[in-house]
Amino acid sequence: MNLAYRDIRHNLLRFVLTNLGLSLLLGIVIVITGVYGGLIDDALRQARAANADLWVVEAGTNGPFAEASRIPGDTRELVSRIYGVKRAGSVTYQSVQTELNGKPLRLFLIGFEPGRPGGPRKLSAGREIMRDHYEMIVDRSAGLTLGQEVPLGTHGNKFTVVGLMRSEVTSSGDPVAYITLRDAQALQFELAPPAERREVARGGPLQTNDQINAVIAKVSPYVPIKEVAAALARWKHLTTVTQAQQETLLSKFVIEKVRKQQLLIMVLLVIVSAVIIALIVYTLTMDKMRSIATLKFIGAPDRTIIGLIVQQALSMGIFSYFTGLALVLIFQPYFPRRLVLDPESVAVVFVITIVVCLAASTLGIRVALKVDPAEALAAAG
Repeated sequence: MNLAYRDIRHNLLRFVLTNLGLSLLLGIVIVITGVYGGLIDDALRQARAANADLWVVEAGTNGPFAEASRIPGDTRELVSRIYGVKRAGSVTYQSVQTELNGKPLRLFLIGFEPGRPGGPRKLSAGREIMRDHYEMIVDRSAGLTLGQEVPLGTHGNKFTVVGLMRSEVTSSGDPVAYITLRDAQALQFELAPPAERREVARGGPLQTNDQINAVIAKVSPYVPIKEVAAALARWKHLTTVTQAQQETLLSKFVIEKVRKQQLLIMVLLVIVSAVIIALIVYTLTMDKMRSIATLKFIGAPDRTIIGLIVQQALSMGIFSYFTGLALVLIFQPYFPRRLVLDPESVAVVFVITIVVCLAASTLGIRVALKVDPAEALAAAG
């Protein structure tokens, strides 16, 4: 006879309602885990999307993601001539905000040279950019559709959406959009008409648009990357960053504070879950004091009473965990941030839930083992 099962059947409604509330709490833990994984994945996705071996940026900087980088537009030709460089492409990165249909729209714009490294990896709909100007490929999270026009820049030029991507966002949640390098340079470096007229009136030199943020280099598989990086390091006005170094900069420094904050919230929620489960187990144990005293009176061993409490605690944890996971998976498409729930993270949360349930059951076990069998006779009398 399974005492835990019989007790759950006897108080089924209370068990279900208790687990429903607990499942919401564990669901929040799973959500924070998904947000944490999505934060790291989104940050690294920006660098990995370029599929680069080397990043050539401004000297003395860790650009283009960690800090600002600005180099001459002809740097790509210089990099292409280095022995071992198979392909190279110029890129720019910038955040822009515009207004569409009366609502603000924020995008992370990547300017690239079509046919060269730095462009979008895979489209979910539409086509590649074919015109030199005013075409855009954007992530679906922006809420844009194929053929829709988006005004960008001080001149109000309208860019037509010709392609859509999926799951291409920044660590801050902004959708990524790709345009041609020339358009991106005009948006980033071109002066607004009033500022341009002011510079002309002053007689000063106008700022050139032929600038980029970085050069992405693909190295031949037959040449060591370190050898190419050492050759590029001879130019004092440039700094070379490998792909591994770029990912370290993004995951360890750029999003370090946000990453620690998410981890702290997750730890606090686990602690709160442990406290709540312990209180629930304690309350359930106190409700069964007469039954436990009766079991002891008829000679039931301690392991039977311990098994009753542990099994109920595990039943609550497992039921609540899978209910919370199901709720998260159902509502995952509606979250404002992308959730990355890889099997390893989900398994870790499940193991933590089991450990928390076992640890929380110790409070109820201590109370149950201290029950005096004579209480059963006192209750009967």
